[in-house]
Amino acid sequence: MFADKAEILIRSGRGGDGHVSFRRELYVAAGGPDGGDGGRGGDLIFEVDTGINTLNDFRHKRKYQAGDGEPGRKKRCHGADGEDLIVKVPEGTVVREKETGKVIVDMSHGCKREIILKGGRGGKGNMHYATPTMQVPKYAQPGRPGRELTVILELKTIADVGLVGFPNVGKSTFLSRVSNAKPKIANYHFTTLQPILGVVDLDDADGFVIADIPGLIEGAADGVGLGHEFLQHIERTKVFIHMVDAASTEGRDPLNDIQVINEELRKYSEELLERPQVIAANKVDVFYGTEEETVITLLKEEFEPKGTKVFPISAVSGKGVKELLYYIRKLLDESKEEPTVFEREYVIEDQTFEEEPYTVSYDEKEDVYLVEGPRIEKMLGYTNLDSEKGFQFFQKFLSDHGILEELEAIGIEEGDTVKMYDLYFDYYK
Repeated sequence: MFADKAEILIRSGRGGDGHVSFRRELYVAAGGPDGGDGGRGGDLIFEVDTGINTLNDFRHKRKYQAGDGEPGRKKRCHGADGEDLIVKVPEGTVVREKETGKVIVDMSHGCKREIILKGGRGGKGNMHYATPTMQVPKYAQPGRPGRELTVILELKTIADVGLVGFPNVGKSTFLSRVSNAKPKIANYHFTTLQPILGVVDLDDADGFVIADIPGLIEGAADGVGLGHEFLQHIERTKVFIHMVDAASTEGRDPLNDIQVINEELRKYSEELLERPQVIAANKVDVFYGTEEETVITLLKEEFEPKGTKVFPISAVSGKGVKELLYYIRKLLDESKEEPTVFEREYVIEDQTFEEEPYTVSYDEKEDVYLVEGPRIEKMLGYTNLDSEKGFQFFQKFLSDHGILEELEAIGIEEGDTVKMYDLYFDYYK
């Protein structure tokens, strides 16, 4: 089964915790803090791999996680960074956030590598928190958590030219003749299940990429069969080749087939019908007598006044194929349309904010509860505790940051004393 849409869970690595330790060496009476920093969590990265052309691998593995950073160690040793995880995707993959459906990144047209989720920062060790008022910091910063996201991957084929038509009109035979693609060719009455890309080389002219888009059926734009999955592959193409069985070997009406497919294109996206089209009237090698002239005349009378040129061809013998290819090259050269790139709609918030650490403990010798740390020191530095509003802010800060809850968890009772550096407070609910 061809998979051009997949849902996966991605997660970046957690930052390692900072370490709490103190220098202990012979003849060093009071070594200072020497706890090292935690390592950075690994990034979750998407990268284009031109050797992949489906999303099949994502049907079997749904979770992707980068490595966590290691915690810091004593003697100022930094924890190892977590290993980045590179997720290989086909070119043309659009990554969307699942809940909103918004585009995170379009892996096409120059975007070959993208950091989707950055790893969490490693926490700072206690060696960073020694101050004149706190020379023995017993706390370190915890590592920041990684980010987690459920995303939808959609593969939208990248090709200059889209080859469309009902099943069994000769698209695979045509593609194998004009390009380096090697599609399976047989008298299938269903359809090829995946787009096949081929590079067309021309003498004295630039080549182009052509894609055999899976056979469309009436109702495809409404989701009949695999309609939506197939139609999304034509969103990037600049020119359409309508291939029809001009000889009606399957009993189909070539004029009606073109009208049906154009209606499906219109229902899927009005913008698609504005792109240049050309009709390849295939299988003219099996006509008898004047049948070819009659059918081709009908096609030209119907479509050429509308600007759609008709080329009678035989994908088997090669008749008319060269003229068709050079005409397509001319249409591409005249096309002013920029490559279709899906703009970023969903921005993953920057994760540079760092929580400053603090500790809550009980000192039996002084019979006081200690609350210390850079966060506390900073708060006390910009809070005027002599004013009523300042003291209310101080109480709200302790409540909002869970400090009062932590004091209660270690057994504080009304009337007990709380020490914050050189300040003492009586605890009351």
